[in-house]
Amino acid sequence: MAAERTAHVTWSGSLMEGSGTIDRVGSGAFGPLDVTWASRTEESNGQTSPDELVAAAHAACFSMALSHALAQAGTPPERLETTATVTFVPGTGITKSALTVRGSMPGMDADAFRVAAESAKENCPVSKALAGVPEITVDATLS
Repeated sequence: MAAERTAHVTWSGSLMEGSGTIDRVGSGAFGPLDVTWASRTEESNGQTSPDELVAAAHAACFSMALSHALAQAGTPPERLETTATVTFVPGTGITKSALTVRGSMPGMDADAFRVAAESAKENCPVSKALAGVPEITVDATLS
């Protein structure tokens, strides 16, 4: 079954001087969130950016994919802590997404964990959606 998700955004003004609001998402999980060009390219000052939301989506999707792969291999994780850092370059776009994952995995060696993390990076749906991003990396270590 396909799942559709929605977000509603309002923007007023030009790119540089204007501002917007992520008014709501279909689930009701968050909103409103303010967004501006400055929050995207300079200091966030309590506002979000599309790139920050992409980072959140990438970290969550990757964690889910890795957890599933590890469980399918008979070694479900006790805990995964994932950070995604998305780099946005004005005029170019998103140029990198760097995933860092620390896993608590009794009975698994570090090399096997890194291999599983690389596979999850390649196969999570958000990584696939980001296929046009020049660089997607993963740094995986056991805690």
